[in-house]
Amino acid sequence: MSAEAADSGAPLRRRSRPRIDLRRLGRVALRGPVSRDRLPDAISHVAEAHRAHHPDADLTILRRAYVLAESSHRGQMRKSGEPYITHPLAVTLILAELGAETTTLTASLLHDTVEDTEVTLDQVKEQFGDEVCYLVDGVTKLEKVDYGAAAEPETFRKMLVATGNDVRVMSIKLADRLHNMRTLGVMRPEKQARIAKVTRDVLIPLAERLGVQALKTELEDLVFAILHPEEYEETRALIAAATGPDDPLETIADNVTHTLRDAGISAEVLIRPRHFVSVHRVRRKRGELRGTDFGRLLVLVGEDADCYAVLGELHTCFTPVISEFKDFIAAPKFNLYQSLHTAVVGPEGAVAEVLIRTHRMHKVAEAGVVALGNPYAQDPAAPQTEPSDERADPTRPGWLSRLLDWQESATDPDTFWTTLRDDLAQDREITVFRTDGGTLGLPAGASCVDAAYAQYGDLAHTAIGARVNGRLATLSTVLSDGDTVQPLLAQDTASGPSPDWLDHARTPAARIAITGWFSDHPDEAKPDPETADATGPGTRGEPAAATEREAPARNRSGPRPTGVVVDDPNAQVRLAGCCTPVPPDELTGFVVRGGAVTVHRRECPAVAAMQEIGRAPVVARWADGEGRESDAGCRVTLVAESFGRPRLLADLTEAIATADAAIVSATVEPPSEQRVRHTYTLRLPDAAGLPGLMRAMRDVAGVYDVSRAQHPAPAG
Repeated sequence: MSAEAADSGAPLRRRSRPRIDLRRLGRVALRGPVSRDRLPDAISHVAEAHRAHHPDADLTILRRAYVLAESSHRGQMRKSGEPYITHPLAVTLILAELGAETTTLTASLLHDTVEDTEVTLDQVKEQFGDEVCYLVDGVTKLEKVDYGAAAEPETFRKMLVATGNDVRVMSIKLADRLHNMRTLGVMRPEKQARIAKVTRDVLIPLAERLGVQALKTELEDLVFAILHPEEYEETRALIAAATGPDDPLETIADNVTHTLRDAGISAEVLIRPRHFVSVHRVRRKRGELRGTDFGRLLVLVGEDADCYAVLGELHTCFTPVISEFKDFIAAPKFNLYQSLHTAVVGPEGAVAEVLIRTHRMHKVAEAGVVALGNPYAQDPAAPQTEPSDERADPTRPGWLSRLLDWQESATDPDTFWTTLRDDLAQDREITVFRTDGGTLGLPAGASCVDAAYAQYGDLAHTAIGARVNGRLATLSTVLSDGDTVQPLLAQDTASGPSPDWLDHARTPAARIAITGWFSDHPDEAKPDPETADATGPGTRGEPAAATEREAPARNRSGPRPTGVVVDDPNAQVRLAGCCTPVPPDELTGFVVRGGAVTVHRRECPAVAAMQEIGRAPVVARWADGEGRESDAGCRVTLVAESFGRPRLLADLTEAIATADAAIVSATVEPPSEQRVRHTYTLRLPDAAGLPGLMRAMRDVAGVYDVSRAQHPAPAG
């Protein structure tokens, strides 16, 4: 299918079904009932298109659905002046041409009856069964779209939920929007622009995600014509001027056909014209358009192996443009798309892009999930089950499952709307492996923060770092396709995330979870000098984040023994994370938010910062001259300076473990002049073991210094 606006002037390379005259169909629909032994003339085109994909389809149910829809909508008119029945007829024809199965077409004919007429869902269920009723109900729940700014987010939230339960609901909605866009000319220009923007921002990306390229490309052209009329007319003129007998693609197509025939490969070679938006994009990318830029060659074969045979012949007999080669058969796109992409140089230096795929791949590329039939069809021998709201959809891509998960957490409509558009803008997906053998589907550019929330949900609030392909990595590390990732969580379950994690999160689930945590803990969102003790020299959101949050988090669940005594025996006492004092360090404390006392080493830079802003020090000392934490030992932050070498991190980690110290968090700064700085926050059974631990770390080859951390604290 091509956009209605694109029909005029576009070069026609192959035969296609002519556009149906909807006004004529409307007049036919008003002629009343027909005999029971034949289909009404109004849906004969639907039946023809349906039988082209499903020769054995039973059309009886379509006839009954049409009769109910026509009688229910009789007397209703569209704003264009056409009988309303022309709309469900057109929507059903669009889906029939895409190859939708009979149940989808039946629901499409009835998709407005429950909403706009006196027909009830019970009547639909009684006459057409549970499956059709389920689809009609799913579309009905989307309600009339109010294109006001406030109503749009909630409308599409409902659409998303309905889509997740059955992808055929979205197929019907996309076809419904396409027909409405085709007939948008009867509305005011401002309303046309409003609808076109929503279509551009949400429905076109959803069509892309579902792989329905035939709908997506026509919607793009219609939106292009409304929102950018001048550029659209320029593109139309360019396409019209390029139409002629001397098409260089025709010559290359003939050469390719002869080459494959001589090689004994059975293939169909077609010229596939670019749609308007595609031509416009190529023009913006290259500036001057070449004669071959207005279309691409499409080579269709029978088997997957034939695709690679065609590729071999083309690269042998023509000069290939290697940079244009992409293999989407071995690595399909997230929307089920499979094809080989390449480009070859033809006569006189003309470069032609070539798409190579099987006939089945082509059907899926055009129609996406619509081409997959009924994903819920049951084995006749299996027990029959009632449809439910919780369906396992074998065609549901990972991105759709993720959207369904996070939309439940996004209670704010504006947050939902913004996050939805950001997520749909992601056009590539990666797969990373978990250490337990499972996989995680993430958008390209996702970080270890995203992997942590994808695997552990809210437990990821305690993340302190990760292992990527067996090596320690910061939470900000961007993952690549095929990486193995193991998020590392702190033992303190009261820890919280860092605000900087929002800079690294790409998935809606991670961003909403982090934002939700700070909404519940507003005091943790913006650190100030009162919490300077909890900050280190790295970026919050690096593996040290758990240490930075752990001390204040403990106080939310009650005081914990620190081995430190202050003047007020009822005050909660915590050891500063910036300098992690241990016996026999000299101590100074400060009262911070909530009345707790944070204790620093006396030489800690945070002490001077607190005094500069007028904070009075609190006398603090180690209890009984020991200061040991009776339950969990003591914490200390050490900085190791070293020369970079392979396995350095592993050797340091082994030395720490041998000294019976537990790593609470670790940060490795980027190498500078072959030198690497490691910052570890450790928990020791006893402060007396600290000198031995530091000696063991200094003994690691390549390490030239190990010292207690002295983190600068912000002033004011």
